[in-house]
Amino acid sequence: MVLTAPVRVVNDLELPAPGRYEIDPGHSTVGFEARHLMVTKVRGNFQQFSGAIEVGETYEDSRVAVEIDAASIDSGNRERDNHLRTSDFLGVPDYPQLTFESRAVRTERGKPVVDGDLTIRGVTRPVTLACEFEGGVVDPWGEERIAFTGSTQINREDWGMTWNVPMDGSKLLVSKDIKIVIDVQAVRAS
Repeated sequence: MVLTAPVRVVNDLELPAPGRYEIDPGHSTVGFEARHLMVTKVRGNFQQFSGAIEVGETYEDSRVAVEIDAASIDSGNRERDNHLRTSDFLGVPDYPQLTFESRAVRTERGKPVVDGDLTIRGVTRPVTLACEFEGGVVDPWGEERIAFTGSTQINREDWGMTWNVPMDGSKLLVSKDIKIVIDVQAVRAS
């Protein structure tokens, strides 16, 4: 029998029960998507990350913080991943962590939105994640779990990742715009 985790309705919006929820990396994904040759999409993710969601009485009272191990990048191609770890992109030896910390959580058109600071290569810039609360559940072991999805798009050059190869016309080998897509499942901390 699956029990439903406490989900409240606040200002006509579903919201998990207040508390601290630790991100479960085994059931979550921090992914990205870029264009290669400007015609195909290359997708990947980070294999190691941690973080927490502090759910408040309202979305506006909530917070999010995440740390990502930059070396754990995985695009399905070892040669490309090794290049992404160099100073051309993530600069892993000098900048081993990517971080995200919320500045504000709000709602827009009935959906949660997280405004925060994304730090890559020691550069911190504001980003906005459009999110969706996917629901809550009590798992078979009695743990309360919640799930959110979110996405945003960044220009990688804003974080100093300017390496590229020009091609015919105005095309580039790798897109400047990177889509970030997250699927997070988190467990209420005891």
